[in-house]
Amino acid sequence: MTAPSTDATAAPRIKPVGVLAVGVAAPAYRLPISEARAAWGEGGGKGQVAVCGSDEDTLTLAWEAGDSALRELDAGLRAEVDGLWWGTSRPPFAEGPSHAFLAATFGLDESAGGALCSGSAHAGMEALSGAWDAVAAGHARVALVIVSDALVPGLGTASETTYGAGAVALVLGAVQGAPAVLRDRTTRSVPVLDRYRADGASASGDPYDPRLFREVVYLPVMSAVAKVVMGPGPGAAGELAGGLAGERADSTPVAAWSFADPDGKLASVLAKRLGAPAPLSVPVQTELGDTGAASALLGLVPSLAEAGTVGAVGYGGGRATAVAVEVDHPVPGADGASDRLAAGHAISYIGAARARGVIEAMTDPVPMGLPPGGAAFVRGNPEMLGLKGARCRTCATISTPPSVHPTCTGCGGTDLEVVPLARRGTVQTFVVNQTMPPPFVAPLPILVLDLEDGARLMVQGTPDDASSIRIGDRMRLTLRRYALERGVPVYGFKALREEAR
Repeated sequence: MTAPSTDATAAPRIKPVGVLAVGVAAPAYRLPISEARAAWGEGGGKGQVAVCGSDEDTLTLAWEAGDSALRELDAGLRAEVDGLWWGTSRPPFAEGPSHAFLAATFGLDESAGGALCSGSAHAGMEALSGAWDAVAAGHARVALVIVSDALVPGLGTASETTYGAGAVALVLGAVQGAPAVLRDRTTRSVPVLDRYRADGASASGDPYDPRLFREVVYLPVMSAVAKVVMGPGPGAAGELAGGLAGERADSTPVAAWSFADPDGKLASVLAKRLGAPAPLSVPVQTELGDTGAASALLGLVPSLAEAGTVGAVGYGGGRATAVAVEVDHPVPGADGASDRLAAGHAISYIGAARARGVIEAMTDPVPMGLPPGGAAFVRGNPEMLGLKGARCRTCATISTPPSVHPTCTGCGGTDLEVVPLARRGTVQTFVVNQTMPPPFVAPLPILVLDLEDGARLMVQGTPDDASSIRIGDRMRLTLRRYALERGVPVYGFKALREEAR
């Protein structure tokens, strides 16, 4: 028996898997850094950071990125997805059904596998690694990997000018002719306190000594993992190259990198140390800020639109992981990703603090009257999150929601089947509420939509569309957070104008 290699510079022999499609998402708002600095009497500041609206969070961003990636697949491959791996440093439930909620929104089978990885900004790489290994081992046929984050800075801290939000999704599978291959991977750990969030705290703290973190932790460990995978692999990539990315037998060196970058400056320094070109992650970070667990992979996506070998290095919680991706032909969803991430609009500093929940009005929110763990939600969550209706086998009328309509609203029949609803439709009628109690934000449109499958659905719109909505407008349904009821997020679908992001 041959002894295992002890060469710390060699990448482990990991079976490569294909990247079949990608998707990205960013929240609605952008906070100019100059606004954040001016709020505390400081001048200057270029760029912006992405901020979630009051009805957005890490789960709604994850859904949007995942939905975008899945729409790039044909129906057959979508049906093959049998696992969800989700990485986020701060899931919506600190302890609770975060993964189950997100899986339900994609209509995944109850037996679908996967994992929720959290607790640090390294969660994205942990989710990717878990899905990669599951597909390589044959435990999953097609895996959906989603990484999302919506970081919350402390008031008046430096992180107000760096923390952002965003999401990225990758569909993995051992499929013939995959456009790209996850080739090499390696991880290093160092037991240090970097960015952290204490129990019960809403904001994440920065490293105690930024210079010490840069010179002793970030640059050494990130350089180490990047150097391991930056050159040709040890041969493992050739095992599946013929089936996954044409007939390419030899690995090619990594041409460019996307790095997790906690302050927007470290990635460029790291690239110079590696002798690499400007990081791929810089344009995305300039648009969105530091997206935490999503940053390394989100910055990588635009480069998957053309052939070549690129790499990503994620960092968080004292751990760094580097991966190399060999692109044979454009990955569906990569082209135009940069434009989709640039679709937000400006928000004021006070508006951003309010949206993040850092400041709250001194008013009592109107309670829903139904506990989120009560019977109505337990029975209704699968159809609300999965956006389902009941189609009558006799007259084809679709009644929504199924639990409220045990008989057909068209003919009164009882022979019904639960089906997923169409995600697009037109406005049949609407009303705009000009005053709303917390947690709702006025003006709030309430719309009745005629969906493309014939179903009729009443849903909320968004304040951004309130002044321009018209009967006959094309709308799309997107997952949003309706409220925080007794500290528990309540999710459902809202209607956005088709041309909006």
